[in-house]
Amino acid sequence: MPVEQPAAPDDIEALIQRCLRGDQAAWERIVRLHWRRVFNVAYKFVGKHDEAEDLTQDIFLKVFKSLETFDRRANFQTWLISVSRNLCIDHYRSVRKERQTVDREVDTNDLAPPTAEPGPMAALEQRDRVTLLRDALASLPDTLRTAVVMRDIQELSYQDIAERLQLPEGTVKSRINRGRTELARQIRRLRGDDYSPSGASGDARSRTGAQ
Repeated sequence: MPVEQPAAPDDIEALIQRCLRGDQAAWERIVRLHWRRVFNVAYKFVGKHDEAEDLTQDIFLKVFKSLETFDRRANFQTWLISVSRNLCIDHYRSVRKERQTVDREVDTNDLAPPTAEPGPMAALEQRDRVTLLRDALASLPDTLRTAVVMRDIQELSYQDIAERLQLPEGTVKSRINRGRTELARQIRRLRGDDYSPSGASGDARSRTGAQ
């Protein structure tokens, strides 16, 4: 995206006023003026060009929705960068939480070939973990399983997955989130973590999860 020369404070105020009146051209000019700065903030958090671009687009969308909350007495650029950093932090925490949903249940690296010959007990434990993960994955619907495998095992970017599946990135992210949640639930089920001596509480959980 081309970068324009910074606008004077009076120009920014006029652009904001036009944006709030629904002037799309005014918003596009604000984006062009500040894209590079917001992108640089996003890139520091994700470290990948394509992901930084996606995150920058999300940031500008959220900024547009909250434009009315901007205090006109403040510096717009300072406010924008502050909002961008906060949204990047939220994004980082969200991604970390998503990955931990799978990581805390089973290490997906277990599916990769070992770099060294393990001992008999270690080999048995690894086979058990691999079997558990594969059984849990097999219980997922095809759409969710494919999304989780491509993201967490093949480590493809959201953009690559969207292109391969010919789906919007929002749909891909939703499938990955749902798939991770269901995968964790299936792993707990296969391990027997949901076992209840009376059977009543387990049934209640099953009914709750099915809703």
